[in-house]
Amino acid sequence: MRSFIRPTFRIVMAALSSCARCSGSSHFLQKLFADGGYQGPQFHDAQKKALPFVDTEIVKRSDAAKGFEILPRRWIVERTFAWLGRCRRLAKDFENLNRKALAFLNLASIRLMLRRLCNQA
Repeated sequence: MRSFIRPTFRIVMAALSSCARCSGSSHFLQKLFADGGYQGPQFHDAQKKALPFVDTEIVKRSDAAKGFEILPRRWIVERTFAWLGRCRRLAKDFENLNRKALAFLNLASIRLMLRRLCNQA
């Protein structure tokens, strides 16, 4: 499973393989939006232990909704996955080592960032 931190201005800032070694020096992160699958005491306890200063908001689908519904903030992550999915190596999980998958994720993010920087008219 790939998890990454991404600000709302379209560039992947950090890819995480696990939060076990997250340091407390990254106070630039103030709010964390998580999918409904991350709700529960296990995620909440791990998040408070690793990042105690971060406010977490679980983005859930309403129970009354039927059919397709756009969730707030979720579309940003889905759009980023679509952009990264255009890179052939990231289309599926071909890598057997996590560090290789993170390296290719970083390369794809660099490609996206360079395209945005170079195509500004």
